[in-house]
Amino acid sequence: MSNIVIYPILIPLLMAMVLVFFRENIKLQQWLTGISVLVVIAISAFTVYHVSEQGIVVLELGGWSAPYGIVLVGDMLAVLLVTVASFVTLMCLLFGFNSFEMGHKRHFVYPMILVLLSGVNGSFLTGDLFNLFVFFEVMLIASYVLIVLGGKKIQLRESIKYVLINVISSTLFVIATGYLYSVTGTLNMAHLSERVAMAGQDGLLTAISFLFLTVFGLKSGLLLFFWLPGSYSAPPAPIAALFAALLTKVGVYTVIRVFTLIFYHDKEFTHTAMMWMAAITMILGALGAVSQWEIKKILSYNVIVSVGFILFGVSIATDQSLSGSLFYLIHDMLSKALIFITGGAIISIFGTDKLKEFSGLILFRPLLGWLFFIGVLALAGVPPLGGFVGKVMILKGAVSAGELIVSIIGLLTSLLVLYSVMKIFIHSFWGETLMSEGQEYSTGTNALLPGTILVICIAGMGIGAEWIMTFISQATEVMVNPSIYIEAVLQQISP
Repeated sequence: MSNIVIYPILIPLLMAMVLVFFRENIKLQQWLTGISVLVVIAISAFTVYHVSEQGIVVLELGGWSAPYGIVLVGDMLAVLLVTVASFVTLMCLLFGFNSFEMGHKRHFVYPMILVLLSGVNGSFLTGDLFNLFVFFEVMLIASYVLIVLGGKKIQLRESIKYVLINVISSTLFVIATGYLYSVTGTLNMAHLSERVAMAGQDGLLTAISFLFLTVFGLKSGLLLFFWLPGSYSAPPAPIAALFAALLTKVGVYTVIRVFTLIFYHDKEFTHTAMMWMAAITMILGALGAVSQWEIKKILSYNVIVSVGFILFGVSIATDQSLSGSLFYLIHDMLSKALIFITGGAIISIFGTDKLKEFSGLILFRPLLGWLFFIGVLALAGVPPLGGFVGKVMILKGAVSAGELIVSIIGLLTSLLVLYSVMKIFIHSFWGETLMSEGQEYSTGTNALLPGTILVICIAGMGIGAEWIMTFISQATEVMVNPSIYIEAVLQQISP
């Protein structure tokens, strides 16, 4: 049964290889891509159930035991994120099937999306730092291709910045990993946790942990987010939705994993630094969002604000705040997919994302308008949607820990987020209808099915929060008590 954790990595990777041989048969590519992602979702959902009943699943690859061999670890945190990531990918595909240009389809957009999904799932499931780097690179290589598909001038310009930033962060990742290995003699995360605890997190290890925080900050958009608004505005709308829902979230996941499992002994330094980085991220992201008048830029800055808010909860590091961060992380993956898909549909109808150049869409696309509006409420954390539950838990945990200033910053930036996305809703859907006949009958309808499904899920997270919390609590238990993860990895394999 432990083999089950490799399928979310293997299935999309193998299917991507198969699709390369069917370059001209677009329909077949779409069917095979959709079916393979559906299979991954089904397997991932079953793995969530299995982990909830049987505990952490550990797969030893190549017959080598931890800490010497490669292991995949399916704890509740990892398998929940694998399931949501695969589901969000399917929603972006449903939007993309009729949105991608024929040139995109013939230049391997579907194989690249599957490779990206494989890298994302591998990053969630790997049990050692070196393979985390490998899966990061798999994900990034696919994203390099996806961001330039179409070959527009803005894509080429932003891709240079995107690739350069990721090359720098990957280099720093290797340096940090090398330093950590030289000090501890291992890269297995469970073994690292043991070694760091035994040695005590002295000045050198704390310095290394800060280097990791810088690396993951670059990848997730924590404080070092200057590259993100431009890069996420460049690719086609379905790819932008996929990037917004998944890529920064992998960076967020690595911060959660590394700073709850390995570097949790010097919270006064590392977690305090993380908290103020998160606070500055929220402020600058929110100011960037309200200052923009282009849909893509507004939505991209909102990605930054949510990264800051989630990692604010992680920095508090209490049971309640960590549960809130994980709950909000899952909700944010769904809501970012929704807002980018519906936002992409608006742009496709008008042919521009400049808010001052259009209005009055509600008359012709009422369902699209209300789906976007629910996405707005979800981002702001309005009840009964799922974001409200996560935000309340993070803020309650922060207030209990005495962090009132950053809590107020979190509340104020939420209001700015609401203002920024309401600006899109009001300017796009209300006012005088400034549409030509062609625009009135242009589609935009390909966003309705995935948008409706995502709205149901987001509402379901709020209404069924108590049931979802049973899984969140199991994930949080491992975060606040790393010995559960260590025992599962080191003792299960080497009894």
